[in-house]
Amino acid sequence: MFPISKETPVDFDANNTPPRQEAITFSATGSEYFRIWIVNLLLSIVTLGIYSAWAKVRRNRYFYSSTHLAGGSFEYHGNAVAILKGRIAAVVLIAGYNIAFQVSPVVGLLMFVLLAAILPWLVWKSLQFKLYNTSYRGIRFGFGGSAREAYKYFLWLPILNTFTGGLMTPFLHQRLKRFQHTQSRFGATHFSFDATVGSFYKTYLLFFALLLGGLLVLIFVVFGSVFASFAANANDKTKVGSLLFAIGALYLWAFTVLPLFLTMIQNLIWNHTRLQRHQFQSQLTWGRTTFVMLSNLLGIVVTLGLFTPFAHVRWLKYRLEATSMLVHGSLDEFVAATGQQVSATGEGMVDLLDFDLSL
Repeated sequence: MFPISKETPVDFDANNTPPRQEAITFSATGSEYFRIWIVNLLLSIVTLGIYSAWAKVRRNRYFYSSTHLAGGSFEYHGNAVAILKGRIAAVVLIAGYNIAFQVSPVVGLLMFVLLAAILPWLVWKSLQFKLYNTSYRGIRFGFGGSAREAYKYFLWLPILNTFTGGLMTPFLHQRLKRFQHTQSRFGATHFSFDATVGSFYKTYLLFFALLLGGLLVLIFVVFGSVFASFAANANDKTKVGSLLFAIGALYLWAFTVLPLFLTMIQNLIWNHTRLQRHQFQSQLTWGRTTFVMLSNLLGIVVTLGLFTPFAHVRWLKYRLEATSMLVHGSLDEFVAATGQQVSATGEGMVDLLDFDLSL
């Protein structure tokens, strides 16, 4: 079995009291969420997408309230009207981008540059909106940072990475997670993140070594048999069957290794994240991750998409319940921080572009 990052720093508080492990539990069920999902889907279709903002609030409130830690649950405070305004602004920007290219390639290019210029700011505002509208035990989360940092991590470093042929990707990933976690706070207390760039490179290298190594073996073994069938002048059905089997084997291996990468990355990130003295711990396993992903995919395909809400709940439940917190002392020591309402414009754009910064 390949090593999956599970190391958890062991620490003790000032009184040498060992920490207690508080597991995250997720009480949502597929059947409950299916009813929410189908109503949200139908109303969004009937209202030409307008209801989607209320659908998001309803979905998030259900999932957040179903997530429990140390006897408390999370709450979502997002305002549907604010989200709708943000989405309208995002639609206007995207529509303007599409129309600009129809008017002139030059105008379209200028619009593309404009969107690229404001996108980091929008992502930054989206992070602020998400955390500001999340609370636990009556205390809201928050996100700091600055526009300058947002442009550094969401624009300049990605551009620089393209000139390195992607070799900076692990470095960029580590810097992005460090920015995201250290600028996040619970009340007035910031999270900390101490995973190194080297640990990210190690994870990426292991993933690509396994992926490419497996692909090379499959190419030599499976495609060798395919070429043998062609050389033996086998009938057309045998040739087509051999070729389809070879292609399927390549996709299956790639889909088998991907869960390993997701497992290692989540464990790496959360095993190096703290909230003051309290240490997070993630214990995803490759086998279980692969099973959940493959069974979810199969269920969605077989049911023509109707299994989607069940798959979403299964995936969330697995990832959340594999995460726990090593609590030193009490979780009641945190104090709320002052803050102000954050615009949902960035949230609307990020939703439409389907950005995911969870990993």
